[in-house]
Amino acid sequence: MALKGLDIFKISPKKNCKECGSPTCMAFSMKVAQGAVSIDACPYFSEEAKAKLNEATAPAMKTITVGAGETEHKLGGETVLFRHEKTFVNKTLYAVNVCEGCFDGKIDSIKKVDYERIGEREYVEFLNVQFTGDKDKYVDLVKKAKEQGRALILDCKDVDAAAAALEVCADCKPILNGATPDNYAAMCELATKCGVVLGVSAGDIDALYDTVAALEAAGNKNLVLDVTCATIKDTFATAVQVRRAAIKDTDRTFGYPSIVDVSKICGGDTTLEGALASLFTMKYGSIIVMSEMKYSEALALYGLRQNIFTDPQKPMKVEPGIYPLNGADENAICVTTVDFALTYFVVSAELERSGVPLNLLITDAGGYSVLTAWAAGKLSSGSIAKFIAENDIENKCKNHVLIIPGKVAVLKGELEDKLPGWKIITAPNEAVGLVKFLKELNV
Repeated sequence: MALKGLDIFKISPKKNCKECGSPTCMAFSMKVAQGAVSIDACPYFSEEAKAKLNEATAPAMKTITVGAGETEHKLGGETVLFRHEKTFVNKTLYAVNVCEGCFDGKIDSIKKVDYERIGEREYVEFLNVQFTGDKDKYVDLVKKAKEQGRALILDCKDVDAAAAALEVCADCKPILNGATPDNYAAMCELATKCGVVLGVSAGDIDALYDTVAALEAAGNKNLVLDVTCATIKDTFATAVQVRRAAIKDTDRTFGYPSIVDVSKICGGDTTLEGALASLFTMKYGSIIVMSEMKYSEALALYGLRQNIFTDPQKPMKVEPGIYPLNGADENAICVTTVDFALTYFVVSAELERSGVPLNLLITDAGGYSVLTAWAAGKLSSGSIAKFIAENDIENKCKNHVLIIPGKVAVLKGELEDKLPGWKIITAPNEAVGLVKFLKELNV
């Protein structure tokens, strides 16, 4: 259980410690308990006491780093069970299975899922390299996977094959997902020797707990927990129980990130895999392994992830600028709206559906929706006119027709005064009316 400020104060070496920046050690101890300062700031604690206190005040779930260089990722580190309590720390990552016979086809499909959405790169972060029984072929497969610029998971419970694979990829710091109740000692020794994260799995949650406890007793706390079970029900129950034990009950034996391999529990049904990937993105997979990742499914899955793993106090925004749609050039009409991500995606989808060439002007409105931005003074005739002037829109867009959101029709007169030579048109109140409106527009 985490220490409170008074607990820290009891072993504090002094009651008046000006050197640490606080008037008393009690105040300093309270700051440490709240996570505001590190215990290392006090020069009077022994190294043993610092180690004990740092361990006690650390999050119940460890932050585990996997991969190296551009493929490095952080897993875990969560402090709450629900997003409304506090922002989640490290987002769920996705992996796709690759094997000897399917490698080339899978890689071509994986490469298609690589795009930017609201300032984030959305792609398949891991390749899950499956061992199928032949050590030499497995090593060759690992070599090919290493060249793809993704972090690796070595899905291998054979100690000899895992050792051979690590000889060619240990430098990229893969996850060795191979420890079981039967081989954990040998796998622990191998993972420790190579300096890689060890994945732990078992037939049920009790066996998983005992295996993790044995690994910790052996000195290995660089772990991830594969919570995949024989059925969907058992896998979900294990994933939830492991996270609740770590966060709510502060049981550090289960305080590690989780792997969920939905490809093993769906019987080849890729549609079901997509649905379960969404479920375990919310509850509580740190890495979700799938048999494939289709571009059409990825759009929804990555959109869900981005909604969950963003700060609810900070709205998602798109970058202000000019977005040509439907093959628009400088002669196309202009449409403007705010930078709130949801508004952008709804409006741009309808604009594209209309087929009318146009330049969508996204102004900086603080990430608010149209009415909220207008009420807060973030969207006004002045802000729109300023955006047009600062971005040289008059010279970049020869067609000086500007369509503004219908819900701020009140700005029409003011914009006509601030933008002489521009024709200001008010759009419908709802985005769904844009298609008919644009097709019937005569300017």
